[in-house]
Amino acid sequence: MNALIDARGVHTHYGQSHILRGVNLRIEAGQTIGLMGRNGMGKTTLLKSIVGLVKPSGGQVQVRGRDMTGATPYAVAREGIAYVPEGRGIFGNLSVKENLVMAARPGTRGQREWTYERVLETFPRLAERLGHGGQQLSGGEQQMLTIGRALMTNPDLLILDEATEGLAPLIAREIWRICGLIRESGISSVIVDKNWKHVTQITDRNLILVKGEVVFEGATSELLAKPELLALHLGV
Repeated sequence: MNALIDARGVHTHYGQSHILRGVNLRIEAGQTIGLMGRNGMGKTTLLKSIVGLVKPSGGQVQVRGRDMTGATPYAVAREGIAYVPEGRGIFGNLSVKENLVMAARPGTRGQREWTYERVLETFPRLAERLGHGGQQLSGGEQQMLTIGRALMTNPDLLILDEATEGLAPLIAREIWRICGLIRESGISSVIVDKNWKHVTQITDRNLILVKGEVVFEGATSELLAKPELLALHLGV
């Protein structure tokens, strides 16, 4: 079986700046991966290189065994890859309902497991605000809407970049609960978040990036057995 994502030796530049330096990332069906590292280490650049928002300058990105290096974002999305970016990217001039319905489509296998009704059951706060414009929502509600909109595409892989950044603890706890539900549903996911304790509660494997290079890749149990590694690279 081909991996959902198999990124090999990825190099990415922003102008003269060499951001990613030969990064490998493999994501199997059903896996939850934690992508860790301090700010500016290349995490978001790696995600953007995978989903087509940034074109790698070297290496290869395969999706289900097909070379998708530098493919357009919509082509990657059609392969069942949903990206929830840092900053959320909701449509502020559309209502909550419109944001959700406009994204609805079956998945790559024709699956329609994440329906409008199921998303509202998962995010009851959104059900109370269906007529509100995206710009009228709190930061936490906007994050819920962005995740709900991604789930409406019935993805095989959900990528969450800084899922709880800037959110109040109570709202962040709700986002983590939802991440657990997504894992239980069988959707693969990549989670970027500064709270490694929450990340490692739901991940199977983790990568740590330092200055665009992978300094750790392995099972969550292996990472937790190395507190010195967490202290050195994550500042805990």
